[in-house]
Amino acid sequence: MVRTSVLHQTPLLIPHEDHAKTPEFNFNLKEQEWIYMIKKSNNMKELKQVHGQILKLGLICSSFCAGNLLATCALSEWGSMDYACSIFREISDPGSFEYNTVIRGHVKDMNSEEALLWYIHMIEDEVEPDNFSYPALLKVCARFRAHKQGKQIHGQIFKFGQDDDVFVQNSLINMYGKCGEIKESCIVFEQMDQRTIASWSALIAAHANLGLWSECLKLFGEMNYEGCWRAEESTLVSVISACTHLDALDFGKATHGYLARNMSGLNNIVETSLIDMYVKCGSLDKGLFLFQRMANKNQMSYSAIISGLALHGRGEEALSIYHEMLKERLDPDDVVYVGVLSACSHAGLVEQGLKCFDRMRLEHQIEPTIQHYGCMVDLLGRAGRLEEALELIKGMPMEPNDVLWRSLLSACRVHHNVELGEFAAEHLFQMNSRNASDYVMLCNMYAQAQMWEKKAVTRTKMANEGISQVPGSCLVEINRKMYKFVSQDRSHPCSEEVYEMLHQMEWQLKFEGYSPDTSLVWYDVDEEEKRQRLSTHSQKLAIALALIKTSQGSPIRIVRNVRMCSDCHTYAKLISMIYERDIVVRDRNRFHHFKDGTCSCKDYW
Repeated sequence: MVRTSVLHQTPLLIPHEDHAKTPEFNFNLKEQEWIYMIKKSNNMKELKQVHGQILKLGLICSSFCAGNLLATCALSEWGSMDYACSIFREISDPGSFEYNTVIRGHVKDMNSEEALLWYIHMIEDEVEPDNFSYPALLKVCARFRAHKQGKQIHGQIFKFGQDDDVFVQNSLINMYGKCGEIKESCIVFEQMDQRTIASWSALIAAHANLGLWSECLKLFGEMNYEGCWRAEESTLVSVISACTHLDALDFGKATHGYLARNMSGLNNIVETSLIDMYVKCGSLDKGLFLFQRMANKNQMSYSAIISGLALHGRGEEALSIYHEMLKERLDPDDVVYVGVLSACSHAGLVEQGLKCFDRMRLEHQIEPTIQHYGCMVDLLGRAGRLEEALELIKGMPMEPNDVLWRSLLSACRVHHNVELGEFAAEHLFQMNSRNASDYVMLCNMYAQAQMWEKKAVTRTKMANEGISQVPGSCLVEINRKMYKFVSQDRSHPCSEEVYEMLHQMEWQLKFEGYSPDTSLVWYDVDEEEKRQRLSTHSQKLAIALALIKTSQGSPIRIVRNVRMCSDCHTYAKLISMIYERDIVVRDRNRFHHFKDGTCSCKDYW
């Protein structure tokens, strides 16, 4: 009688042989066949059955067989580290492979303490670590931002002579980058004798992790200059993110071209990054085109395009895509709802926004965060429903932050509600807000109401507390270069031409009935000086230079660091019609597309 009860329970796992010819077939299976059986296991039940047969046959003494059994148990998604450790204890003389496998298994299970403890056991058992030992340990340190432990492991790397291994060096670059020690990452990179594409990727990702976007683009340029590197998709995602944050549309287009030339297909993460880059750099139509072409849209891609449409004030389209997402049976998460509510706010879709807020809470069981409440306060405030916005703030389950009070203050300034604006400002000052814009908004509100004494008191308080206002500035892109202007700026080499162009623009504007809105100047000066101050706002100077330096019909792209005033908004609309130019202005957290005398925001912002 053949004793194969365990084998008979899982016939699919056992190689079929002629039982009549080989009655003791299970004892004669070759080691390679059992390794095949190990790799064919799909769950712990199957692996345990194979393990039982290996024990019966005495093959556990084979380091190769035992190592494969251990690796499958420790590294498979369905594996068990407790069972893997029991297998390890059956191995008579474990070496670096076995220790590395258990360490990697604990790393996979996010168990950093156990991974580090097993490394200590390895050293205590006088098993010398190799170049496969340290990447896993450094990955743990990177994941948990354990800089101190990472430095200690770096010392061990020197001790055991693994400091010149390229895989270890790449892991060090990544670890230091994730821990925020960018200088250490750069030192490791500079000391490398041989760099791989992974080395460049790790360094670029380290800079991206800290938001050092300009350095990301610089490193990518250096990598390409060497001429022998084909960037990985992860690297290109970092580069695309850098373009997004720097509003570097031309560089983003070039990176997209690189992808098209060098890769036959793009994964969802890269495609979503491209969509996000285009919409945040002002090219919404291109972003929409890429989104519509995506074969497999997911939650991230829907979130990117909905947020993009919100940024451009196209709320109804954002809601349409949100409903399309629901039809595709993709459940929106809290991030998607931030985009949806923001879209409603920017387009003045109050009732739709209130319905979406209720649907988020009641149907999708998403607990509103401070960001969602911020969107709702903004939605109600922009629409002039200030009391409702205040009641929402008071009824929140968490303490309101400065963003919510600032949003209410901004709405009070727009709708000339001084009393409620003072109430919002008082809460901001109680939170020790040192944001100059809070004082500036309050001063603007007092100036609009001609409450000059209160404005003076606020300005004095601002000065006494040492809070300085960030000057409003504009960046304008001309022939792939960015030029910066501040109000009344005369530092540009073409300053005389710019001011002459301003004079011509004002002459043309008179024929269209334009009259400067001097109520926006909150200095107590005469009307002539108010008009002069308005005429030299940074945005107007930027438009003047673009009209001089760019060809007829080409679009003008401007990025502002502060909110656009209503006079500059009216000015840009009329200039777009008079000079037949498309003017795209990014106003902090949204875009304005001026064309043929109208704006995409429909004068609601």
